Amino acid sequence: MVGVGPNPDNDSVLARVSVVNFNGDQIYDSYVRPKEMVTDWRTHVSGIAPKHMVEARTLEHVQKEIAEIMSGRILVGHAVSNDLDALLLGHPKRDIRDTSKHAPYRKIAGGGSPRLKILAEEFLGIKIQDGAHSSVEDARATMALYRREKDAFEREHLKKWPARMIADTREKGEGEKKKKKKKKTTRKR
Repeated sequence: MVGVGPNPDNDSVLARVSVVNFNGDQIYDSYVRPKEMVTDWRTHVSGIAPKHMVEARTLEHVQKEIAEIMSGRILVGHAVSNDLDALLLGHPKRDIRDTSKHAPYRKIAGGGSPRLKILAEEFLGIKIQDGAHSSVEDARATMALYRREKDAFEREHLKKWPARMIADTREKGEGEKKKKKKKKTTRKR
């Protein structure tokens, strides 16, 4: 995120998107060209500078590609609603796993939303976000936190979203005998 407008501390827009797979391998990384004039690049925090906008894509282009990647998949993120808001995209709540909402991780923050940097150091033993953030590094740390507690995440998730029942779509005759239809007889009067 970079700052825009007269109050760049409060007004932010998306400037980079990174996605990793379950194993932490980078599968997408793109700079996003802000539509508004950037008034604070926040380079010391965001790692983003004007030079990165040379290769940046439009928000619409990135939205389309990210929507295709997310379609039909479980989305893992840290405070993921902020990411979806920045992308102006939605995703089914049933298919979201958010490390900032995971009860064991929230204990670190006294029940509030924990910072990713703290979780990475406490649970993974790695230091991230020293200086400028890397969205790829953040995504990898988030996925590692999810993998570390995957079974607990899924148990917690099932309490809110019970498993869907799938209808038996077997055709008659598969595994059971077909019942013979009685012939209808007509009487002449």
